[in-house]
Amino acid sequence: MTLYSDFGPRRARQISGDVLALSLIGAWVWLGLTVYELVENLAGFGEQMEEAGAGFEQTMTEVGSALGGIPLIGGGIRAPFDDASGAGGALEAAGQSQQIAINQLATGLGVGIAALPIVMILVLWLVPRIRFARKAGQVRAAVKSGAGIDLFALRALATQEVSTLSKIDPDAVGAWRRGDEAVMRALAHLELKNSGVRLPGR
Repeated sequence: MTLYSDFGPRRARQISGDVLALSLIGAWVWLGLTVYELVENLAGFGEQMEEAGAGFEQTMTEVGSALGGIPLIGGGIRAPFDDASGAGGALEAAGQSQQIAINQLATGLGVGIAALPIVMILVLWLVPRIRFARKAGQVRAAVKSGAGIDLFALRALATQEVSTLSKIDPDAVGAWRRGDEAVMRALAHLELKNSGVRLPGR
């Protein structure tokens, strides 16, 4: 697999694009984490509710138990404190529920804010880069085998503009048929340049 073009200008653009894409991904990850932390901080109120509810429940339970021990009137006095203890438990449960809800919201917002831009960057940047790397690797292997020069020259004859071919040889097709090595290498160079691969010796 070949990551970068053999040609300086295109290689510079590829490196710049890679740096920019990775920087943008890092920036979106940072933003997602920042949003997550900001929203998650709201869970502090839920923690306070939970602590307050637990403390109130425990206090009312202790008071009710203490007053319940009073002879004759203890049972009647204890009932309101037991009810208050239940209210404290409900407040504690509400605090826990709020923390869970805020955590889910923070996670959803953080992931949502970061994920969509990152996916778009990967589609627009990583997919073309992978295609280039695979194609360049395959083309480089064909060039090294020594069997692909005439094939790439033929592809250049089929795909390049006539004006471009004429600059190499007025009768480029005839030169290819004759097996003119210089013309074939020049034609192959045109085709290979699109894949970012330089012919050996150029």
